[in-house]
Amino acid sequence: MSASVITVETRENASQNLIIQRSDSQLSLQGRIRVPGDKSISHRALMLGAIAEGETQIKGLLLGEDPCSTASCFQAMGAEISELNTELVRVKGIGLGNLQEPVDILNAGNSGTTIRLMLGLLASHAGRFFTVTGDTSLRSRPMSRVIKPLQQMGAEIWGRKGNSLAPLAVQGKSLKPIHYNSPIASAQVKSCILLAGLMTEGKTTVTEPSLSRDHSERMLRAFGADLVTDPATNSVTITGPTQLYGQTVIVPGDISSAAFWLVAGAIVPDSELVIENVGVNPTRIGILEALAMMGADIQQENLREVAGEPVADLRVRSSRLKSCTIAGDIIPRLIDEIPILAVAAVFAQGTTIIRDAAELRVKESDRIAVTAQQLNKMGAKVTELPDGMEITGGTPLVGANVDSYTDHRIAMSLAIAALNASGKTTIHRAEAAAVSYPEFFQSLAGIIK
Repeated sequence: MSASVITVETRENASQNLIIQRSDSQLSLQGRIRVPGDKSISHRALMLGAIAEGETQIKGLLLGEDPCSTASCFQAMGAEISELNTELVRVKGIGLGNLQEPVDILNAGNSGTTIRLMLGLLASHAGRFFTVTGDTSLRSRPMSRVIKPLQQMGAEIWGRKGNSLAPLAVQGKSLKPIHYNSPIASAQVKSCILLAGLMTEGKTTVTEPSLSRDHSERMLRAFGADLVTDPATNSVTITGPTQLYGQTVIVPGDISSAAFWLVAGAIVPDSELVIENVGVNPTRIGILEALAMMGADIQQENLREVAGEPVADLRVRSSRLKSCTIAGDIIPRLIDEIPILAVAAVFAQGTTIIRDAAELRVKESDRIAVTAQQLNKMGAKVTELPDGMEITGGTPLVGANVDSYTDHRIAMSLAIAALNASGKTTIHRAEAAAVSYPEFFQSLAGIIK
């Protein structure tokens, strides 16, 4: 038997099981990988292109389910968007303030970025009415974090559970500018308010307790917005009303997707991988900093700038990992990568502590609980904390029946863990990976030697 056999089993209800069968022979990972386009940048390129004057061209767009939801919503409001592909997507914008009242409910699918960012635009379109919903998971995720500041600006938004859950109804209004001191560092909250500020007379400012990812600021500035940042106070100010103009956007590879290969290359013995064309925006490289603290052998090569975003090739070699504490200001810069960091910690010597990450409990799943439960099924020693996890590394993993809970990052993290687990691991509902990485299974099979 080869070192590992990977099969995908489709069930009667169209869900998929990913089966990884380890044999006793040595397994290693070798090769070069190109990860899909950055999800955060793909969303923003579609949105800003839709409300800009003229044509926006997007190269390297992520073809995951979430950006498809964004495109569908803005097409329903009048934007012309060509068929989505990775080569070239053309968006014919309709100009700021010209989103049409849709004839049906807007469906954001599983995408929190789509619904939260879009609310800032919908709320500021005076005289127009919108309704927006999502799938079962999205309808359970908190929306009050963006609705409350929008209401301070004068927005009228209604929803379930005291206007905190989708479906949501939005009556567009002429809004007033505010200075919002956000209680959390969240790019979605910040971006929502900035998008509302595009059509609001005066200066709208958001101040965060620590800096969240800054893709919106970079792209808004490139599209022509009057935007100023103050790094000393973690503040950003947009002056409206303003006009945006179509641009060419080149989407780098998503470091959140690259994170799975970085951990895989570090924990599987005798491995060496190169992940090409990865965005290394300083507000997103917490995963690199955390793995460096753990002793991972990762190098940035061919560092360059593409369309305003820093990009590099990342080379990772297997190494002996050690425990560390991951908490504080680094958390907003790696919040999406914590499930795969937990996998790295399982194979590190000592006890790793992850704190200040309560935000994980309101993602596509409760990622703290699900990560701990599923890794423990495989023999790991993971203890839930209210805002994180305590992970004691060094215990060999064994194959087990585990579940993604329809969370794409959980599905992929479990697959990487299974590479170092003896025997057979079955990951139920593994199709969730398609939300951000449709070709993940094929890429995984292609690097196993």
